[in-house]
Amino acid sequence: MENKILFLGTGTSVGVPMVGCPCEVCKSDDERDKRLRTSALIKYKDRNLLLDIGPDFRAQMLTHKISRIDAVLLTHPHRDHIAGFDEIRALNFLYDTKVDLFANSFTWESLKKQFYYAFMESDYTSVPKVDYTEISSDTFLVNDIEILPISVLHGKMPCIGYRIGNIAYITDANFIAEEEMDKLADLDILILNALRKYHHPSHFTLDESLEVIKRLKPKKAYLIHLSHHMGKHELVEIELPENVFLAYDGLQVKF
Repeated sequence: MENKILFLGTGTSVGVPMVGCPCEVCKSDDERDKRLRTSALIKYKDRNLLLDIGPDFRAQMLTHKISRIDAVLLTHPHRDHIAGFDEIRALNFLYDTKVDLFANSFTWESLKKQFYYAFMESDYTSVPKVDYTEISSDTFLVNDIEILPISVLHGKMPCIGYRIGNIAYITDANFIAEEEMDKLADLDILILNALRKYHHPSHFTLDESLEVIKRLKPKKAYLIHLSHHMGKHELVEIELPENVFLAYDGLQVKF
């Protein structure tokens, strides 16, 4: 049984390519500089766990020929992380079942407002259907897989990262409290956001992410949620420590 991370998207809502943008990243011919909105598929114990379901979800599934999702784990309710929710309908039709969805109450309430039509009393049945499980700070199960939520802040917004075995996935964060840092000890792989090189009010910069990585000492780290302001992949990666890498769309990492 092969466990792996598939990076479906590693960019942001101000990511690349941007139509008309004159920067070198947006004009780059390097496929690693062409980033869809951030999301990942973790295949673990023969289960497909989807981390966020952004506006590029349909294209990402078609590109990688993925037709089965066993659970959706949401990090927070910004549109670039939940806007593909309506496309769950295709999975409902294909398997004639609801999709298991896990999120904190804050994200769930926001999802219900943004996709109100999916939760109305109505005779119309062609809407996304999910079985929702509320998560907090406690370990929860997806089938037989133990998952530990990691609470972080995205500016002032609460955001959830996830630890699955010895890997952890954290996007859209700029603060991790001490007690949450403790949950990230002894990782084989840390996946962490790094928006750009200069200050942002709600995202780690490259240097800030590297400081977190230096402290936690994972065997390997992959940086995600990269804007075009970060610079070209080939130039940024040579600046990084030997165990740190820029993730890119389509990258697969076995663990």
